[in-house]
Amino acid sequence: MTEPNRASRPARQRKPRRDRGARESLLAITLGLEAVMFFFPMLVTFGKQTLPPAVAFGGGIGAIVVLALASRLTGNRAGVWFGWLLQAAILATGFIEPFMFAVGAVFLALWVYCFVKGGQLDRQNAARRAAAGED
Repeated sequence: MTEPNRASRPARQRKPRRDRGARESLLAITLGLEAVMFFFPMLVTFGKQTLPPAVAFGGGIGAIVVLALASRLTGNRAGVWFGWLLQAAILATGFIEPFMFAVGAVFLALWVYCFVKGGQLDRQNAARRAAAGED
């Protein structure tokens, strides 16, 4: 079987990427870090037998998946609110494993910082684009 000549096919046009703001990017990174971090509390709750193995691994993997998916939603207002809800849920895991109060507080502080600083950067970038006459 012969391969069709690639030169005869039209070039595939890629859709231009949507510009992501600083806030969206920083919040997505924070949620991604939290997803990676959640692997370790899952192992701790399993190792200390705080929860049954199925609950520890099921809940941990579920949290990882939800955090990873939520990182893709930070581009709209509902996604950001969902991120705030997830920060509260991570803090609430401290009732299962007390060290998670400290971990949750650190990630909440990071979330708030990224939310505020990202908004400032987005406003600065918008003002710079407006001054330069860009769209």
